[in-house]
Amino acid sequence: EEGRASIYRTVFTNSCKEMSCYPDFPFPDDHPNYMHNTRLHHYLCKYAEHFGLLRHIQFKTLVTKVRKHPNFSVTGQWEVVTQRDGKEETSAFDAVMVCSGHQVYPNLPLADFPGIETFKGCYFHSREYKEPEKFRGKKVLVIGLGNSGSDIAVELSTVASQVYLSTRSGSWVMSRVWHKGYPWDMLVITRFQTWLGTVLPRALSNWLYVRSMNRSFKHENFGLMPLERASRKEPVLNDDLPGRIACGVVVIKPKVKEFRETSILFQDGTVQDGVDLVVFATGYICSYPFMEDHSIIKSRDNEVTLYKGIIPPQLEKPTIAVIGLVQTLGAIMPTVDLQCRWAIKVFQGQCMLPPVREMMDDIDEKMGKKLKGHGNSSMLQTDYVTYMDELASAIGVKPSMMKLLLTDPQLALQVFFGPCTPYQFRLVGPGKWSGARKAILTQWDRTLQ
Repeated sequence: EEGRASIYRTVFTNSCKEMSCYPDFPFPDDHPNYMHNTRLHHYLCKYAEHFGLLRHIQFKTLVTKVRKHPNFSVTGQWEVVTQRDGKEETSAFDAVMVCSGHQVYPNLPLADFPGIETFKGCYFHSREYKEPEKFRGKKVLVIGLGNSGSDIAVELSTVASQVYLSTRSGSWVMSRVWHKGYPWDMLVITRFQTWLGTVLPRALSNWLYVRSMNRSFKHENFGLMPLERASRKEPVLNDDLPGRIACGVVVIKPKVKEFRETSILFQDGTVQDGVDLVVFATGYICSYPFMEDHSIIKSRDNEVTLYKGIIPPQLEKPTIAVIGLVQTLGAIMPTVDLQCRWAIKVFQGQCMLPPVREMMDDIDEKMGKKLKGHGNSSMLQTDYVTYMDELASAIGVKPSMMKLLLTDPQLALQVFFGPCTPYQFRLVGPGKWSGARKAILTQWDRTLQ
């Protein structure tokens, strides 16, 4: 449907269940570590049911406009215009959270591909891809080495006569099944690893990072080596891509230079004839068509400008928050959970924001770090543990390592050296959960089960 996110049938989670659950609602013990989208949907329904959320949700209601209330400067209220059963209604709200996501409006940069108008084959955005059967026996080019691009290329390679995967800048490719068969994120996303990254010299940290990424296979030999070797941009999670390349059913190609009627010229001078279909896995653009004043979220050079990646810094009253517009190695659900908890404290005036100038300086500093370490993107790309701790500290829910070490050394060791699971942010402070300690101490048991 137009204006809503869309996935293909075989989408599985890239984050394991222990790292991607809500922090006070673990996945059932018998669920696999990585889940099919239908199972994840079932979990969300169970979460809403468990916490009695359904009675607060108005379903089948389209938000068409969000605008400042006439007395916004005094009350900070917003007017929200909705449509339901053909009727329009305007209501005033004390605060608004924009949770519409960033994978709704496809980015199809046809202007960057000379000759596309002369190409006689078929082309479309990956958002329209659902299943592989109609590609049987075809020659297919997938443009874009992200998670969607690599997933689609691998799936199509089981039915297509040949799949080509074009990448401008390469990417690190990781397997969900990491060292000794454990989930990758339970081994990689730890407080210890984050601490190590801050104390080691940059050159040594980069060398260790590249060495770790090349442990399963040497990316250079597979044509996948990122141009920025030490880039910390989000890696591709795909267990099968290296094997598909080794079998020759997926062929890695550089950037497309030009489309012709029945062939495609690549940057390295090679020409591929007889390509039937092209899938543009070229990502999405951030768009908020319901915002009457677009500059609230995109306040500078038409780019998203948000303090902590959440609050527009220029408003007289901080009563609107954008949730889920950050990109980290961590899972989205615990991230947005903590973002919402922080935003609520800001709305209530319990968490005071610094002056606008300081907020803008903080945004500039983080944008500089992002460009240096993560590459160009409209989203705030940052280290998961650092970002979560920053929000948790501001609302008093970050666990104190020193206090834990003195009072509960067993838990302290798990919290520091073990995976930074979401339960850590429900151990102390407002909203703490009595089951958090047990959930941390039994997280490996659930993983093995």
